[in-house]
Amino acid sequence: MEAPIPLKNILYMPRTSTTTEMNKTGSWRFLRPRYEEKTSPCSAACPAGEDIARIEMLITQGAFKEAWETILLENPLPGVCGRVCYHPCEGKCNRREFDAAVAVHTMERFLADAAARNETKPALPRQPATGRKIAVIGSGPSGLSAAWFLNLLGYEAEVFEAMPAPGGMLRWGIPAYRLPEAVLNREINRIVDQGVSIKTGETVSAGRFEEMRKSYDAIFLGCGYWRDRHLNIPGEDGPGVEDGLSFLREIRSGVKRKVPGLAAVIGGGNTAIDVARSVIRQGGQAVIIYRRRRDDMPAFAEEVQSALEEGVELRELLAPVEITAVGPDCLLTLQPMQIAGRDRDGRGKIAPAAAPPIQITVQRVFTATGAEAAASWYNPTAGGAPETGVIFSHCRLHADGRGAPVVYGGDLTTADKNVTQAIASGKQAALALDIFFRHGADAIEERLAPCRVGNGPSLSLEIYIGGRRKERNAHIVTYGEINTDYFQYEARIVQPRLLIEERHASFDEIELKISAHTAMREAGRCFNCGICNACDNCYRFCPDVSILRARDMTDRRINYDYCKGCGLCVVECPRNAMTLDEEETS
Repeated sequence: MEAPIPLKNILYMPRTSTTTEMNKTGSWRFLRPRYEEKTSPCSAACPAGEDIARIEMLITQGAFKEAWETILLENPLPGVCGRVCYHPCEGKCNRREFDAAVAVHTMERFLADAAARNETKPALPRQPATGRKIAVIGSGPSGLSAAWFLNLLGYEAEVFEAMPAPGGMLRWGIPAYRLPEAVLNREINRIVDQGVSIKTGETVSAGRFEEMRKSYDAIFLGCGYWRDRHLNIPGEDGPGVEDGLSFLREIRSGVKRKVPGLAAVIGGGNTAIDVARSVIRQGGQAVIIYRRRRDDMPAFAEEVQSALEEGVELRELLAPVEITAVGPDCLLTLQPMQIAGRDRDGRGKIAPAAAPPIQITVQRVFTATGAEAAASWYNPTAGGAPETGVIFSHCRLHADGRGAPVVYGGDLTTADKNVTQAIASGKQAALALDIFFRHGADAIEERLAPCRVGNGPSLSLEIYIGGRRKERNAHIVTYGEINTDYFQYEARIVQPRLLIEERHASFDEIELKISAHTAMREAGRCFNCGICNACDNCYRFCPDVSILRARDMTDRRINYDYCKGCGLCVVECPRNAMTLDEEETS
């Protein structure tokens, strides 16, 4: 028989029949975490104010339709902008400081192409009909944008276009190798399907404009800049000298002509680049003459690089002073220039160099030094003193009591003459008119301010109509606020393109399509700055198990009875979608 175990050697284990739920550790808390979505720098940089971080997140999840609709709520032309926008969003992308910026414009184009391929129809929130009718003069990007947003806000929009087809500069001023006609037609057809009326071949004169002020509730005037500026040098009206915009319009109209030999293109903007590249495709050679340096060119850097790859020559710091006809050719006299400081825009300020003029012989000269309004009455100051208008960042409202209020937009009012700024102008005009009719002109600035994305000036329709984005903090997330421990280095997508030889042979689109898998992988590189993508780091790291999730795993909240404010969830949030505040004491 074994000896009994002494009681002093027995280990007693305490056991309770209750749970630790009674120990509400939230009473210890000095700091309070909370979910708070913020603003991504790409969205703040986008003139159209697109919710880019959310768009990329949806693409990663394969929710292509939802991502496309998210764009359409802020930009009616994703297929266009995915091709011709200068994508300032990518210049502010936080991922640049990690490896390389996300290819946002490629993702935008992919969504538009996928929607077209699948014949997807958007389902967007539309405000109740107001019974008001707005005339939109001009069907360029600003006019199409204004009509689209006015329609979503409940207004009847009628667009008047002088040309035989709508699109403005999108159709007649951008070559097909950058923007195919079929893509533009799809975008416009969707706007028409939404309920916008477009009347082509309708020229609006100054007299008809005044008549329209009596029959419409408001007018948006966005006629664009179509008249080429003069060089103001001898010989510019002589034989062999052509307007660059007219040349591009001729090509887009289907006119086929050869331009053999060497053509000089005067200018440094996108039109000059497009003219030079079109000359190459028409069987000629092209040299761009620019009075400043390449770094000072207003043309998009990628377009300049593509032009050089295709064989266009660029000669910098040369200003034309005379064009002389010599038989069938043109003798171009150029004055060498030098940099003498910087101008107000930060570009090199030029002055004539102490060098003699040089001369080159070319077969023709194209001028592309900028454009202006085709008629003086298009300009907002033509109808009265500047003080009669209310000036905003992208448009100007005139309500002088002589008829319907007029909003001037697009190239007429934007500092930067490009497609995305024009779209932003149309959106701002639509929101301003809606506020004008509901609350008066004095309330416009005050009510537009909360709709700004980050620090502005971009505006959001979703914020304006009280969508989910309205709850987002305007704070712009910086790279230092991203927890990069949860991201891996990954190369940016390399956009497939036509070979140089193939580009020379036709006006076929240069950039080729990408697969859905490639798009999802590239979108997955996005930090999704400031928004929750349901990664569940907060749930996994919480030591108090105080993070609660909905059954569909989309909604998260904090049980403050048990959260003791340690802040682990905030620190481990990769995207800075949480905030830690001091606990308020009673």
